[in-house]
Formats: sequence, C-alpha cells, structure tokens
Amino acid sequence: MQLWFLDTIRGKREYENLTILNELRQAVTNDEFLLYYQPKIDIRSKEIVGMEALIRWDNPNRGLIFPDKFIPLSEETGLIFPIGEWVLREACLQNKKWIQMGYKPRRVSVNISARQFQYYNFLDIVSNILAETRLRPEYLGLEITETTAISDIEYTIGVLNKLKELGVFVIMDDFGTGYSSLSYLKEMNIDEIKIDRAFIWDIEKNEKNRAISRTIALLAKQFNILVTAEGVETKEQLDILEEIDCDIAQGYYFSKPIPAKEFEKLLD
Repeated sequence: MQLWFLDTIRGKREYENLTILNELRQAVTNDEFLLYYQPKIDIRSKEIVGMEALIRWDNPNRGLIFPDKFIPLSEETGLIFPIGEWVLREACLQNKKWIQMGYKPRRVSVNISARQFQYYNFLDIVSNILAETRLRPEYLGLEITETTAISDIEYTIGVLNKLKELGVFVIMDDFGTGYSSLSYLKEMNIDEIKIDRAFIWDIEKNEKNRAISRTIALLAKQFNILVTAEGVETKEQLDILEEIDCDIAQGYYFSKPIPAKEFEKLLD
C-alpha cells in the first residue's frame, strides 16, 4: 500500500514536470517571459546605483511564475540557453532605453547560470548582444554564483579576464556559501561580491553572521571590490551593514522586484 502511494506521488510529480516542460517550450516560442527589476541602493547616499533584472514567466494558464519553479527545469533540459540569452538581451535593451530617455546611466545586472557560463560561445553571446543593443559594457553586470566560480577555478579566471577585456562588470553572487573561494578571490577579476542573504536575514541578533559579513567586507576592501548585501528587509539591518562598511544594499526594505514601468517611477 505504501509503495503504491509513493509510486502515485512520483507519477504525479513526473507528469507535472512534463506538463510544465511542454508549457515552457511554448513559452520560449510565444515570448511569455517578463523582466522585473529590483533597485540596488548606495548605503551611504541612499541613491539607486543599479538594478538587478529578474525573470518572471507569465503563463496563460497558471499566471505569474517565479524562476525557482522553472529555471532548474530549464537548466536540466537546455532551455536555459534561449531563455538566458533572451534575459540578457532584454535587460540590455531596457537599460539602453532608460539611458536614451534621459535617466542617469546605471548598471543592470543579469544572473548567469552555471550552464550558460560554461557554454563554449558564452563570451561571443555577451559581445554580440552588447553590439546589437549598443549598450556600453560598463552598464552591464553579470552575476555568477560562488559555487559556479569555484567549480573550475582555472576556467573561471580565464572567462572573467575576457569579460573584463570586454569592459563588463563582474559580480560574484551568494558569496560566503563556499569558503574555499576566499583563497582565490585575489586571482579572480571580480568587481563586486554579494553577501549571501543567509548571513543578512538575522544579522541583527546573530553575532556569527555579523562577524562573517564584517570579515567579507573587510577582505573585499583589500582588493578594491564593492560589497553588496542582498535580502535587506529592515532599517536595523541597513544600519549594521553601514557600520560594517558594506557599499550597496538590495532587498524588500527598499523595493520588491517590479515591472519596468513601475521601476521608472523610482528613477524619477
């Protein structure tokens, strides 16, 4: 009876994944994706210094779907390549549009998955999209996770050096989750690190997380690397981050991710 029950659950899960996969393939063809933007705030001046582009799937049957529900499946199936390329192009186009509208030039950052980063023509894709959209490379930031960066140090260093030759801003996301990267940080051509939100959410009362965040900020300063804290939700957290010398904050305390039209109101 128990085995039958487990098989039933497994069967339903597999059917659901297959259904989502078919809908995801249609979404790529039918252009059902949207980009939302979340501001990045200078902790001292409280000004918007950039924004992170975050994908959403506007499924005609299920409504708005967040990336954690479909990005893992897209990575498994290879759909991450057309989806990731769309995100990169759309973010560059939107940022170029804002600059042409007269808004102060700011950097838009885009998350790059491990599979994208390790793809043989990744650098060509980035270069071609910049040329196509005519966005100056310093106004594009590419975020790779710490886990991706340390999975093959030699490869990562090579790609990051070439991205820097293009003039692109390089960001290491989820920093602090893989401590082994600390010893390699000086070798990587990184402009910014984002302290993993796991260290921020209880930084007011967790002395260990505060100490780790302080150490990361201090280390980054030694290499002239900007430090961003993500997942900031309270003024108390913000005050602590300013005290430990973080540069940039991102989180619901300032704004949740919002569509481009709404984001323009923040830029006014």
